[in-house]
Amino acid sequence: MPNKPSRSIAEQIALLKQRGMIFKDEAKASLLLINISYYRLKGYWWDMQSDTVNHTFNPNSYFEDVIQRYFFDRQLRLILFDAIELIEIALRTRMIYFLAQTYGGLWYLNDAISENPIIHIQTLDTLKIEFERSKEIYATDFKSRHPNSDPDVWIILEAASFGTLSKMYKNLKHQLPGKAQIANSLGLNLHNELSGWLEAISYIRNIIAHHSRIWSREMVKKPMRLANPRNQWLQFPITRVQTEKAFLNISAMLYLCNAIDPNNNIKDKILSLFNENPTIPIYKLGFLNNWQNEPLWR
Repeated sequence: MPNKPSRSIAEQIALLKQRGMIFKDEAKASLLLINISYYRLKGYWWDMQSDTVNHTFNPNSYFEDVIQRYFFDRQLRLILFDAIELIEIALRTRMIYFLAQTYGGLWYLNDAISENPIIHIQTLDTLKIEFERSKEIYATDFKSRHPNSDPDVWIILEAASFGTLSKMYKNLKHQLPGKAQIANSLGLNLHNELSGWLEAISYIRNIIAHHSRIWSREMVKKPMRLANPRNQWLQFPITRVQTEKAFLNISAMLYLCNAIDPNNNIKDKILSLFNENPTIPIYKLGFLNNWQNEPLWR
């Protein structure tokens, strides 16, 4: 298939109009398209098409509705990033504290508490690279004063990415009391529940870090459902759409935030965003089937 020619902003608008999209303000649309690429916006208008081969739009498909979806999605990502910050810092703190209390300040070097020695080496290499790259004062100070020493876990884990923390936790030996303590303190009964949830949240974090779309995205990583939740969770049967879209991932993040800080405002921010955008079809995110009556979301 030959490459397509580059189109000017005016040509992009003309093409969308030819395909049936309606513009209320073409001058404003031109300003938006110089800042937000045509291709990035495609994900927000895909379901507005009546024919995804010829890319013709349904009647009453407005460019302004696409932009509203785009900025709604951006605001949702910002809220979710706040949730991830709360989860990441709490996870890091628990991994430092519970394991250091038993295995000391260099427990991260101990392959005897790891399930898989190869994964242990790979994760340790990544952790050391992340620490070496860090320009934080605590890291540069330690490296200048102790160039040939391994930093204590409370120092080095501050430089660890969410993905690294997730892999380190998953690879801890399953019978370690500290591994169960971490999961229990986050409102979960089993370590494998937390491992799966952390992978799903790490996936969401990577999407947000690259400013990519949560809107109507199929989730590659999904949290496992809880059999006996300790706190308010989802009680009604969850549909395939709710699982495939962001609803289940977002619900898992909210559950962890509630376990970490019962006074957090993540749910209030999400509900306020929904209320401020009543015309946005949030079922595209999996929020459907009386989701608002779930104990977690009431």
